[in-house]
Amino acid sequence: MGMDHPLGDQAELYVVGALTPAERAEFEAHLAGCAACAAEVRALAPAIAALAYSAPSAGPSPAVRDRLMARVGGPRVSSRRPAAWQGSWLAAAASIAIAAALAGYAAQLRGRVTSLEAQLREARLRADAGERQMADARRAGNVAQSMIAVLTAPDVARVDLAGQAAAPAASARAYWSRSRGLVVNATNLPPLPAGRTYQMWVIAAQQPPISAGLLKPDPNGRASVMFETPVDIAQPTAMAVTIEPEAGVPSPTGAMYLVGQAH
Repeated sequence: MGMDHPLGDQAELYVVGALTPAERAEFEAHLAGCAACAAEVRALAPAIAALAYSAPSAGPSPAVRDRLMARVGGPRVSSRRPAAWQGSWLAAAASIAIAAALAGYAAQLRGRVTSLEAQLREARLRADAGERQMADARRAGNVAQSMIAVLTAPDVARVDLAGQAAAPAASARAYWSRSRGLVVNATNLPPLPAGRTYQMWVIAAQQPPISAGLLKPDPNGRASVMFETPVDIAQPTAMAVTIEPEAGVPSPTGAMYLVGQAH
């Protein structure tokens, strides 16, 4: 290290933890403003760690050993015959440096694991959402195919339902096929009160109304529903929609919203 770095020769001692607290504080203050010394420290730390694992019996360089011995007040020792206590001390210092480096690496790994776990959870949520969307799309496709089958049935009959006093702007069109089912498309249905639902009724001559099922309109008042044909009715004479308790009822009890005669 050149004259521009009066504390540069302390980099190796700093890395192995051989500086006194005061010297360490002074050197760390120097590091904050010296890019060259900071770079040397970053380069020395992994080198010393690697040295400790790859060659645990190797001693330090003569220059480093001389500086270490000068600091503990002992005489210089020939590089050919290092004292046993000196090797043990340096191994301990290197172990401390390695432990510090490993602790930092472990912290980085924990952060990485946490990040990967978060990414995995997010990926699972996206996968679950994708599966739900695919299932919804399959159901919608199946319903659409069933509706097409009803509309193209040779025995299909159309029933137009008009809004009543409770919903004069509402309307619906029903397509009935004894062999394939019942399709109902309704518009302008008023929003449902809490705990209530719309219920579809099929009416035949000399028979009480039979429930075809429940309707839940979207926020715009539209409902497009596919029902199975009630087995007790061969040919309807009329259809109606009433408002009922949310679970539905066996016979109509609420206000009539839509009514239509079969043609």
